[in-house]
Amino acid sequence: MYPRLTDVLYDLFGVRSPFPLYSFGGMVAVAFLVAAALLRRELSRKHRAGVLPLVEVREKTKDARGRVSTQLNRVDPSYVTGTITILALVGGIAGAKLFHILENLGAFARDPLGMIFSAGGLTFYGGLIVAAVAIVYYVRKRGLYAPAVADAVAPGLLLAYGIGRIGCYLAGDGDWGVCSNLANKPAWLPGFLWSETFPRNVMGPNQTPVEVISYTAAEMQAAGMDASVCAGATGVFPTMLYEFAMCAALFGVLWALRKHPFRAGWLFALYLVFTGLERFVIEQIRINNVFEFLGMTVTQAEVISVVLMLLGAAGLALTWKKRAPQPAPTAA
Repeated sequence: MYPRLTDVLYDLFGVRSPFPLYSFGGMVAVAFLVAAALLRRELSRKHRAGVLPLVEVREKTKDARGRVSTQLNRVDPSYVTGTITILALVGGIAGAKLFHILENLGAFARDPLGMIFSAGGLTFYGGLIVAAVAIVYYVRKRGLYAPAVADAVAPGLLLAYGIGRIGCYLAGDGDWGVCSNLANKPAWLPGFLWSETFPRNVMGPNQTPVEVISYTAAEMQAAGMDASVCAGATGVFPTMLYEFAMCAALFGVLWALRKHPFRAGWLFALYLVFTGLERFVIEQIRINNVFEFLGMTVTQAEVISVVLMLLGAAGLALTWKKRAPQPAPTAA
């Protein structure tokens, strides 16, 4: 594993960088750039298709005498991509940290400042919820129809999440699965896709995930793990790679359906079903904190996944009607 991408330079060329570049942060940056590029393209396409209007922008200009005046211009809706990306970044990190704290109140009580300012401890769904609220507020102020913008965001958002999981894999930050044993691996599957020890992981250098986590019998039972498997485990399931593969495939489906004939919001509703289903499936073999809910032992992510799938299903039902062709709208 390479928690710091700059360590690759040292291993290959013996060069130690004075400014370490962390794998997770680097992949998150790539994820945001990819999502922003896809969003910009989709916003422009939706304007050309008559779905989104131009947006009004106040720009300052100077005349020949240097006097400053404000002029109102109308520009392509892709103009808002930068602001949406910043809102997603700030709101996403704040929401992710907040939900992580709520999920680990005991650890937060012991070291509140350490948890708040640590580089790790980010819960994706928390970031999704907080960032979504901020972005909806912003696009409505810009006079854009939020469901149409949500459709433009959906494909890139799913792919960006998968790219972020590659960062988790490179860092070995604890988002791994339950114990696995190479003896149980299907013959056709490469070993690294079945059992990974995450050498040099950020949780503890030269330690395997099993040693880092130090499972108790109760934790094994709560996580659905077989104690005998962990006793002879060769590693854990690299669930981050599974998530990347699922997200990449589901992104392909959303991208192919982005020109759907249904009402605005249909594609984002499908995204909610996809992202909820993907996370619910991976939670079955992933390590996470558990709690009692309606008499069941579940994780926070499982509960949110089910809620998102239900919301997505309701959204699909409400938007499952072909829209009539419309002329290009004007700014509100």
